[in-house]
Amino acid sequence: MTRSSRPQQSGRRLEDRIAWAVRNADGVVAIGLALAVGLLDLLDDDLDNNIVSGATLLVLAALVYGSLTERRRRLADIRHATEGTGRAIEDLSMVRSLSGPEIALAHEKARRDTSRWVFKGGTGTYLRAVTLPECVREAQRQRRSLSMKIDIVNPADDRVCEAYARFRRTFGYRNETDPFTEWTTERTRKEAYATVVAAAWHRQRLDTLEIDVHLSSVAPTLRFDLSDTCLIITQDDPRRVSLYVERGRPLYDYYVTELHQSREQAVKLDLREATPLGDEPTVDEVRRLLDRLGLPVPASFTDRDVGDIIDRALHAEDPYRR
Repeated sequence: MTRSSRPQQSGRRLEDRIAWAVRNADGVVAIGLALAVGLLDLLDDDLDNNIVSGATLLVLAALVYGSLTERRRRLADIRHATEGTGRAIEDLSMVRSLSGPEIALAHEKARRDTSRWVFKGGTGTYLRAVTLPECVREAQRQRRSLSMKIDIVNPADDRVCEAYARFRRTFGYRNETDPFTEWTTERTRKEAYATVVAAAWHRQRLDTLEIDVHLSSVAPTLRFDLSDTCLIITQDDPRRVSLYVERGRPLYDYYVTELHQSREQAVKLDLREATPLGDEPTVDEVRRLLDRLGLPVPASFTDRDVGDIIDRALHAEDPYRR
């Protein structure tokens, strides 16, 4: 140890002792008074009993004050611990479960007054049937802008279409009211194409609609719908429990970032390059549109297949309506 470091350590020890005395001032005062009275009583036989009694009361008062101070400290610690527990409980309850009719009601509430919608899922059947037209209708009614970002499987990727179809056949919900009950690679491809056509069609009819379509090469198992107010996580089977996260919760912000990163790794279509579509698009119009977007339909697709895509795009029915 150097000579120069010794004074520094001595200074730190003195500061620590002063700080300890300040934190325990009540005890220091009580001990000081007790020692003073004890010494006076020992050294001076003529010490007035009133003085001794008064000093004793002062010592007792100091001890009582110290006890009350300690109690306040403990109460503050208890409050702090309680607040921490409350925050932990609140974090645990940041996710609310939805089932049955609650799911549709949550989507309806989420669509109300939102200026943003982010979707990530398989082919976007419910998005085409309900979410997209309802959000557009509400934006038109309120004369405001609407931003939509859609992330679905890439219909040009045979591997991901087959993987998604296999997943839906294995774990999916079979809706007997849906005329297209069997999930195949071809159906997956048509559903995804239909979402692209629907996005382009709605964009051409609402100038304030900013809509992006991203095509992923990863087959998802969950669907994410994010609005200005909440995040709803669902599965393809409406009988299963869905999850609801309010905006302002950490999980909502986490998924905003997660969904953004997913889109960054997908292929983005430039809908500004889309060719015009009529109110009831023709097969030729849709073929030109998809060619222009760099997403031509397979050579094996007949005009009837393209007509099927058009019907799915603009006349889709809610797959979960009972």
